[in-house]
Amino acid sequence: MNKSELIEHIAKQADISKAAATRALEALIGGVKSTLKKNNSVSLVGFGTFSVTKRAARAGRNPRTGAAIKIKAAKVPKFRPGKALKDALN
Repeated sequence: MNKSELIEHIAKQADISKAAATRALEALIGGVKSTLKKNNSVSLVGFGTFSVTKRAARAGRNPRTGAAIKIKAAKVPKFRPGKALKDALN
């Protein structure tokens, strides 16, 4: 499912227009992004938790030349599924 299919699904399930569903989805994504930027987490009970983890700097290799390169430390988003989501899949 891509973004436009998700918008169609939200509009149909919530009985709202596609424009309203688009605004709702954009608001959700924006809220999650801004919260993660502040190094906080977003917990949706039954669905899962979005959080930020730090990845340490490390050595890597350029696949084209084989030369060693340094990969900078980075903050990366992480998603931990909730119990209800796990149970729905199994």
